Amino acid sequence: MAEVIPAILEKKAFICDMDGVIYHGNRLLPHVPEFVDWLVKNDKKFLFLTNSSERSPRELSLKLARMGLSVSEEHFYTSALATASFLASQSPGASVYVIGEPGLVNALYDAGMTMNDYNPDYVVFGETRSLSYEKIEHAVRLVQRGAKLIGTNTDLTAPSEQGIIPACRALISPIEMATGKKAYFVGKPNPLMMRHAIKKLGVTRADEAAIIGDRMDTDMVAGIESGLETILVLSGVTTREEVDRYPYRPHRIVNSVADIYP
Repeated sequence: MAEVIPAILEKKAFICDMDGVIYHGNRLLPHVPEFVDWLVKNDKKFLFLTNSSERSPRELSLKLARMGLSVSEEHFYTSALATASFLASQSPGASVYVIGEPGLVNALYDAGMTMNDYNPDYVVFGETRSLSYEKIEHAVRLVQRGAKLIGTNTDLTAPSEQGIIPACRALISPIEMATGKKAYFVGKPNPLMMRHAIKKLGVTRADEAAIIGDRMDTDMVAGIESGLETILVLSGVTTREEVDRYPYRPHRIVNSVADIYP
């Protein structure tokens, strides 16, 4: 275990990515229970912030419970919730055609959106394992007829138990390429999602919090642009060698969450 840096321990709040930081697929990563226990015992505010739109906070809480980790659902915030909140503020009661899993569909319903596969205001795209050519073809036609294209997040890939798999930005690209329309992405590193997270944590200043993530292109740039301390963990998709390819750097690089708590 690396020497813990006092400046990290003094932070009042932590925003933690999930995939690659807390788990891979259905496998909890080492030392995560001890890290969460340290957060709770030291009265740290914390929020699991995930670009995945597949599951609701309740489902994420239950997923961790199945892996032996008890975290109540108020500690979760997803790109699906951020997307639903954005659309509700932009166009209350808008209609949407959704390609995604129940976590996204339910978030949109709860925000007052209606489902429409004929002439929707928006085509909303999130991660899904049931993507078909027919859905892509239908989305292309809707965007060509004027529907605005929204993506839940900009992740190209995601970690899994079997290795790296394609994520939202990779899956939505056929629609962008076929229509010539660029999607608007709501999740990290969009400051919209970060402002929601910081507000939900209840900290008065961004520099009182740190963000822990495994991605340079979402977690780290989101933290830098939001004024958070940035901690890159090497337990997910980014390797130490890849860090130098970016024009910005995280404040800290550690092997895993085990290097964050005493």
